[in-house]
Amino acid sequence: MNDQKIKALISLLDDEDTEVVAMVEKEIMSLGEQVIPFLENEWEKNFNPIVQKRIEDLVHHLHFDLLKSRLMSWKEQRSNDLLEGMWLVATYQYPDLEYQKIKSALEQIYYETWLNLDNDLLPTEQIKIINHVLFSQLKFSANTKNFHSPSNSMINVVLETKKGNPISLCVIYMLVAQKLKLPVYGVNLPNLFILVYKSKDTQFYINAFNKGLIFSKADIDNYLANLNLARHEMFYEPCSNIEIIKRVFRNLILSFEKLGENSKADEIKILLSFLNDGKEDTYDF
Repeated sequence: MNDQKIKALISLLDDEDTEVVAMVEKEIMSLGEQVIPFLENEWEKNFNPIVQKRIEDLVHHLHFDLLKSRLMSWKEQRSNDLLEGMWLVATYQYPDLEYQKIKSALEQIYYETWLNLDNDLLPTEQIKIINHVLFSQLKFSANTKNFHSPSNSMINVVLETKKGNPISLCVIYMLVAQKLKLPVYGVNLPNLFILVYKSKDTQFYINAFNKGLIFSKADIDNYLANLNLARHEMFYEPCSNIEIIKRVFRNLILSFEKLGENSKADEIKILLSFLNDGKEDTYDF
C-alpha cells in the first residue's frame, strides 16, 4: 500500500460512523509496524482529541504486537542474550528505546570495572572490587523509597537513575561480571532475587540489593526457615534468562496493579504467557 492510501485511511479516523472507524482501524492494524511513522506524524498535525486518542491506541497496539513478535523470537532463538530480554521489557513503556543505547551504557560500566579488576585476586576479592565500582564509585543503590515503581523494572531507567529493585540491580551486576568472565548467575529466591558465584571449586551468594553483600548457603537455609518454606534446589542454583525475564514481568504486573493500571497489568500477563508457552502462570512465591 502506497503512502497516499495510508494517509487516506488515517484521514477516515474522524468519521462519525463507528463501524467505519472500526473497519479503518482493522485495515491500519493489518499494515503492521510500517504505518507507525504515518500515525505519529498525523497525531502531531491533528488537533481533534478523539482522533488523537484513536491514533494513540493504534500506535500502542501496533507496538504491542511488535513486542510480542520480538519476545517470541528472543525466547526461541536468542534467550542467551539477557540484555536483549531486558531491552524488550523496557520497550513496553519506551517503544522507541534503542538496544544500542543500553548496551553502550553497560559497556561503560564494564570498562570502569575492568580497570579496577585483577584476575589474580580470590573470587570474593574480585566481587568486592565489583561492589566498590558499582555501589561506591558509580553510586548504584536500592530504590527502597519507590520499591514498586514500574521504572525499577526498566533497565534504561535503572541505568540512568542508578536506582532499582533486586532483580534489575542483579541483572546489571551479572552482565558486567559475566563480561569480565566471572561465573556469576541469577538465583530465584522467594521475595528476593540474588546472585550466585558458582565455579568448580567455589560457590557463594551475592545480594546486589544490599550493596553486594556476600553470604553463604547456610544463610539461605535460615532465610527459607524464617519464611517457613522447604528447601528447594531452585533456591540455591542458577536460573535461566527466560526465568529472569518472567520474574521481571511478574514484578511489573504487581507494580501496575498497585497503581490501579489494570489494563497494563493485563497486557504484561499476555507477554508472560508467551514465555509460559501460553499457559497460565503458576509462580507461587
